[in-house]
Amino acid sequence: MQQEFRYVYQVYKEGSISKAARSLYITQPALSIAIQKIEDSIGLPLFDRSRHPLELTPAGRIYINTIEKMKNIDKELEQQIQDIRQLNTGHVCMGGSHYLNAYILPEHLAAFNALHPGIELELEEHSAATLASMLSAHELDMTFSCNEKFMMDFERFPAFTDHVLLAVQENLPINHLLSPSALSAQEIADGRHLSDACPAITLEPFRDVDFILLSSGNNLHDRSMEMFQDAGFEPHVIMQLSRLVTAYHMTEHFPAATFVSDRLVMHSQAHLKYYKLDYECAKRIFYVLLPKQNYTPVAVKKLIEYLMLHL
Repeated sequence: MQQEFRYVYQVYKEGSISKAARSLYITQPALSIAIQKIEDSIGLPLFDRSRHPLELTPAGRIYINTIEKMKNIDKELEQQIQDIRQLNTGHVCMGGSHYLNAYILPEHLAAFNALHPGIELELEEHSAATLASMLSAHELDMTFSCNEKFMMDFERFPAFTDHVLLAVQENLPINHLLSPSALSAQEIADGRHLSDACPAITLEPFRDVDFILLSSGNNLHDRSMEMFQDAGFEPHVIMQLSRLVTAYHMTEHFPAATFVSDRLVMHSQAHLKYYKLDYECAKRIFYVLLPKQNYTPVAVKKLIEYLMLHL
């Protein structure tokens, strides 16, 4: 509050210039001069000096009412800022792929919301390229990516790791040939594929197997092509789809193989055979991406901290 407002308000509270001066730690003459200057500037007296204690004139009541409104605005602003600091209120707009939004984030966002019900969570679902553009334009507070080419222009924090598995329809004969390496959905859910003792395979035995792959531009498509290149053959692709979940469930009904995330298998256990892959690119590190900016809202920071602990 400006100094002149404090002077007038203190005189109003004390009903006396001398008492107000003591409370304000200034001399009585100095306070009297300050009040007189304020009254001269508006052309009307604020106090009826014939009354003891001092009483407000009509102009004085308008002045004090305005001061009190300003004090309430200051108090509300301070409370809102404090609420944000304490995470009582806030808003986070985040973006993710269908895989993330449907299978990775729901339980964690619900748990965060239970801890901080005043934080409004807004979730966008688009392709990785669209999400990167939205983040650059500050239309999102945060998104996720495991694609190096989308990370260059953003601040980033490691969030979680997933592992790409080969998922094969159960009826394919190749499962008998590779039975020592085949895993069930329950074994994936139990984390057996994460053990060093679990055998990993290459793609060479699958030269003659049909594949259902994700379409070009998807990170998992790029990684699968890298694995095929290492294996030395071009896959026979019978279908290309835009969503990982669709390709995953389609493989239950087609005599084919596809690539899938272990985290998806843990959440949606299709009846397929699964194989751990012996390729460095089969391990994906997902990062939280933030736009490069001077200030990151507290609510966004706290959500990132929560996700990094629980994903």
